[in-house]
Amino acid sequence: MNRKPISLYLLIASVSFLSGCWSQKELNELAIISATSIDKNEEGQYIKTIQLINPSNVAGGLQGGGGGQSPAVTVYSATGDSVLEAHFNASAKISRKLYHSHANLIVLSEDVVREDGLENVLDAFERDPEIRSTARVVIAHNTKAGDLLKSLTAVDKIPADKVNGTLEVTEQSRGVNLEVTLQDVMKALTSEGKEPVISGFSMNGDIELGKSMENVQKSELDTTLEADGVAIFKEGKLIDWYQDEMAKGVIWILDKIKETDVELDRDEKKNVIVYHVLRQKTKVSADTTKDIPTITIHVRAEGDVREVREPINLKDPKVLLELEKELEEKIKTQLVDTIKRTQQNKTDIFGFGEEVHRTDPKKWKKLKNDWNNTYFPELNIQVKVEAFVRRSGLRSNSILSNLKD
Repeated sequence: MNRKPISLYLLIASVSFLSGCWSQKELNELAIISATSIDKNEEGQYIKTIQLINPSNVAGGLQGGGGGQSPAVTVYSATGDSVLEAHFNASAKISRKLYHSHANLIVLSEDVVREDGLENVLDAFERDPEIRSTARVVIAHNTKAGDLLKSLTAVDKIPADKVNGTLEVTEQSRGVNLEVTLQDVMKALTSEGKEPVISGFSMNGDIELGKSMENVQKSELDTTLEADGVAIFKEGKLIDWYQDEMAKGVIWILDKIKETDVELDRDEKKNVIVYHVLRQKTKVSADTTKDIPTITIHVRAEGDVREVREPINLKDPKVLLELEKELEEKIKTQLVDTIKRTQQNKTDIFGFGEEVHRTDPKKWKKLKNDWNNTYFPELNIQVKVEAFVRRSGLRSNSILSNLKD
């Protein structure tokens, strides 16, 4: 049997399935987007701002702005009655195809998400196959979202990298912010029993000076971008801002604390002992046997004493036990205060409803429709904290103890 005709036929047939280079994109034809933002003007139109990378100015040259006297990014803005229309209008200002696949930051104006809600703004982003679901989302606090993208930054040449890097560092070392992606936000919006929490960013200094290269050619910047608390949402709309200890309480309960500090008072002196948390675990459980569920939060923290500004004998086991009790009470108070304020806001940002759903699906069906407004504010929430002092750094006793002796 002659197999050559059959083999030739199969070869020709297989070639027809090869895709070739039909979807190729040349770099010199693309405008690479590093970040986008959404604001609104007085007429109610959306303002979309895009931050484009200038490749020739990113490679080499000065840190914090780009090579020579040119910035590492260029920013364009356009308006439209919808987010997508604003995007198409922006393309009329650029000679290259807008390319979203490298964009890793979405900045939303607090006014927009307070009035329109997250789902109305982010729908166009989630549907676009080019946009990363892992792009971080932040809320512009006390400033326009577009101004955050226009401000040049030191150290990080691309402002979007500065924002993302700051979020990562503050979540890792301070525990008052958290990295939230587009995927995280959409998951929270569609979840039964949990509302979104998103980190905020603000501008400190002169907005106009921050847009010029002079801002990054000084040892002390005129304008800086700073992480600024967390935005609290209810049914997709911004309703409150938590700062400092209140924000940290949210991160504790969400089990997102990686490292943070707890300050203790001593002999009527404020914050004289600093305890650095190195490991922690937060567990949330639900008891649904009663009409109103009971939520139990159990926190276990381990860390070191990192600073002492008062004579104290850290070699004494009794003193260490006292410190641990004080730490437990301080952390518990922080969490209880955060829970009380959140219950007053009637928005379950902690995911207690999710825990009730996992524990008792039948019970949850009866509660879910009125969860935020009726049941969540009335929850009986018990907080249990265990804190352990593992080390005292390179010195056991405070140097102040030796001077006193």
